[in-house]
Amino acid sequence: MDIRDIRKKLKKELDKDRYEHSKGVMYTAGCMAMAFAYDYEKAMLAGILHDCAKCLSPAEKVALCKKKHLEISQVELDNPGLLHAKAGMVLAEEKYGVKDPDILHAIMVHTTGEPNMNTLDKIIYVADYIEPQRCDAPHLDLIRRLAFSDLNECVAEILYDTLNYLKGRKGSIDSSTQLTYEFYKQYGKERPWKH
Repeated sequence: MDIRDIRKKLKKELDKDRYEHSKGVMYTAGCMAMAFAYDYEKAMLAGILHDCAKCLSPAEKVALCKKKHLEISQVELDNPGLLHAKAGMVLAEEKYGVKDPDILHAIMVHTTGEPNMNTLDKIIYVADYIEPQRCDAPHLDLIRRLAFSDLNECVAEILYDTLNYLKGRKGSIDSSTQLTYEFYKQYGKERPWKH
C-alpha cells in the first residue's frame, strides 16, 4: 500500500481534525527529514500513520497491545489515550502493511518518547508537537526554530514543557516520559534544567 492509498483509507478511519493533524505531521516530518538528510518518504509515512489508532475505543487499543504482547503500564490503563501509540504500531503493520521497523518504532514512541531515540523517532516526536495546526503549546516559536537546527535540544525543550504541563494538571506521568526527559535534559540550553 503506498502513501496515497494509506491517506485515502485513513481519511475514512479518522475524524476530520485528527486526519488534518496527521497530514500536518506528515508534511512537517518530511520537511524535517530533508533538513537532517533523512529519508523523507519514510518520515512522511510515519507521520501520516502516527495517530492511526487514535480514534479506536480504549478496549480496541488494549486488545491490539495484548495481541502483540506489548507491556501496558498502570498509567496507560488509567489513561488509555496513551496506548494509541503502541496500538498504532500494531495497526500500521497489520492494517496498512508497514514492515519497516524504523517506521513502526517511531509510531510506537511518538507520545512518550524514549531515551536515546534514533533520528526518525525524534522527527516524528517533534513533528507531532510543532505541526502548523498546533498553536497552544508554550514556547512554540523557540521549539519550531530548534526543530530544524538541533533535534536533541528540541526534544529536551518539548519534554521540559510537557512535564511542566502534566505536573500542573496533577495527573499521572508515564515513567517513559520521565526517563526520556532524564536522558535529554543534558541537551537543554535555553532554560535552567531543574526538575
